[in-house]
Amino acid sequence: MAGGKWEVQNKVRPGVYIKFKAKPQPLGNLGDRGIAAYPVSLPWGDPSKVIVLESSQFVEKAVELIGFKATDARIRHIAAAVSQASTVLLYRLGGTGAGKATATEGNLTATAKWGGVRGNDLKVVVQANIDEPTQYDIITLLENDEMDRQTVATVEDLAVNSYIVWSGTGEITATAGISLTGGTDSTSSGADFSAALTAFEAYQFNVLGVSLDDTSSKQIAIAYVKRQREEEGKKIQAVLINHPTANYEGIISLHNGIITADGLQVSPSDLVWEIAAMQASANINESLTYRAIPNAVDAFPRLTNSETIAALKNGQLVVTALNGTAVIEQDINTLSSFTADRSKAFSKNRVMRILDSIGNDVKRIFEQFYIGKVSNNADGRALLKGEIVSYLVTLQGLGAIQNFDSQKDVSVSAGTDVDAVVVELSIQPVDSIEKIYMTVEVV
Repeated sequence: MAGGKWEVQNKVRPGVYIKFKAKPQPLGNLGDRGIAAYPVSLPWGDPSKVIVLESSQFVEKAVELIGFKATDARIRHIAAAVSQASTVLLYRLGGTGAGKATATEGNLTATAKWGGVRGNDLKVVVQANIDEPTQYDIITLLENDEMDRQTVATVEDLAVNSYIVWSGTGEITATAGISLTGGTDSTSSGADFSAALTAFEAYQFNVLGVSLDDTSSKQIAIAYVKRQREEEGKKIQAVLINHPTANYEGIISLHNGIITADGLQVSPSDLVWEIAAMQASANINESLTYRAIPNAVDAFPRLTNSETIAALKNGQLVVTALNGTAVIEQDINTLSSFTADRSKAFSKNRVMRILDSIGNDVKRIFEQFYIGKVSNNADGRALLKGEIVSYLVTLQGLGAIQNFDSQKDVSVSAGTDVDAVVVELSIQPVDSIEKIYMTVEVV
């Protein structure tokens, strides 16, 4: 008896022809959030590429990647961001011009792997190996913490580690310790900042955090976010310091800072790290209004009621003291001039997270599964519509949108060109309850 699979019903011989296929499932899903990007001045780290800090590996990788333990107060701002975001992207400003620390003992020269003053905290100890008298233990120390140990007979046998590049030839000379010196930091420039933004374009991220407080950097950041959102189709936001004049839904302006439980006054330029990470990791069905900032006990400076109202009207994200904590007064961006196309809803970051997720996810689904793969005919457009409907039903199930009607609120039609498709979509984002007006009648 004949058999096999079939695509069309054109078989000649009697037999059983079986076609196996998966039950249709949505190809796309909700994109991940929780990725924040920051240009930053650092005294250690690779200046040629983006440094990726995964929250799950931060404790193990922090020293190698950025030169400090995760608990070091000198990177408190970075640790705060990592505590909120699943992934933190860093680009080292001024790193390419930083000088590398070096030290020489006999035939051995040790050079810091990266330029910067952190290299001056490196030390090399060379001691005879207890078990093999003809060999030496070469120990790399960073502030007297052992980072690497190798047992070799000659300089040539040494392998580059995460902190030092070795050079030289011949026998090794024992030493109780030689400190590397000459490491210098370089002053960052506008070109460095622009290079950072360009480097970030190769990565998917949700929010850009900018701790630089000069007008030029802020203007560059605004132009970058607008280009990403409106020309590249990447729906990102940025958190800047005291720049409400941006008047744009893609820009959040942080107005003030906090005081921590251990008495530290954290300025907006440092707090921007944590706020940007909180914004990046917030779910699309979540508002940060009245969200407590971890380890904060007060706002710095505190604002009066009238100052708070004025700042909110101006499009500022304000930190407010509340019962021994510090909270985000209202989760808003800088959009304060409303139009028919940009209503007040666009000033709410929860709404923008919903709209941005739709923009990012539909783009991603289309690029991965449809572009160049599905015919632009009635069947292909119906398939695309079904994908979009399935995605929006998921959003409604999460409470991100409401009153969605799959029959009326989505249309997918042929465009003017033979390869074009036009999608028209109507949605109603859900915001969080922020104001309660209550009337109490006493009888």
